[in-house]
Amino acid sequence: MPFSFRALRRRWGIAAPRMTVRTHVAWYWRAVGLVAVLSVSLTLALWMYDAGRRFAGFDATAVSEELAGLHGRVVELEEEAKRLRSVVASSESRLQIEMTAQEQLVKQLRTVESENARLREDLSFFENLAAGRVEDKLAVSRFKVESNAVPGEYRYRLLVTQGGKDREFQGRLQLIVSMRQGGRELTLMIPDERSQENAAYRVSFRRFFSTEGTFKVDPAATVKSVQVRLFEQGVGQPRATQNFNLT
Repeated sequence: MPFSFRALRRRWGIAAPRMTVRTHVAWYWRAVGLVAVLSVSLTLALWMYDAGRRFAGFDATAVSEELAGLHGRVVELEEEAKRLRSVVASSESRLQIEMTAQEQLVKQLRTVESENARLREDLSFFENLAAGRVEDKLAVSRFKVESNAVPGEYRYRLLVTQGGKDREFQGRLQLIVSMRQGGRELTLMIPDERSQENAAYRVSFRRFFSTEGTFKVDPAATVKSVQVRLFEQGVGQPRATQNFNLT
């Protein structure tokens, strides 16, 4: 009995072991609490990090504003560069048009000067003709040959006069073209013997006869000189000749 009494006292008496009662919490509520604690910790760490950068002289807000300002400035400069490129392109186009117009004016001026020189020569000839100072013979004068813009094409101009007797002259013209091509010397007859009746080369006049025309050669050939021959109808030998050298 004594043993049993002491055992009961140790179990249920003042010296008995203490019992702790704990409230049961579900695992998901524990997870929510853990996430909340981690979130607060992360927020506090970010705040401390940002506060440390501001304390060290780095302000993220100011930097963001500066970057935004620079971006806006870059956009403005790109627009300005685009506008300036457009102005430059327009200026270059106007300059090209002005240069083309200037080249055309120069060509026109040269043409007018050449025509003016030819008219002065014609005026001098007619003055001499009126004064009776033309030579008393059949002659070819003012024979000129020049290249055209088309490769291989040449233009010629000449004047034929007849002094002395007032009679009608009938005949034909012939051009002898001396040229060099592929290291060889060549001669071209225009028109050739088979086309003597070419109307473009017929001549019929009393006192004077002025004409001009064109002829073509191989663009690869270099024309050195051209001789014009004047034949009277029914005569095999030329009555007058004249040469023009291009080189």
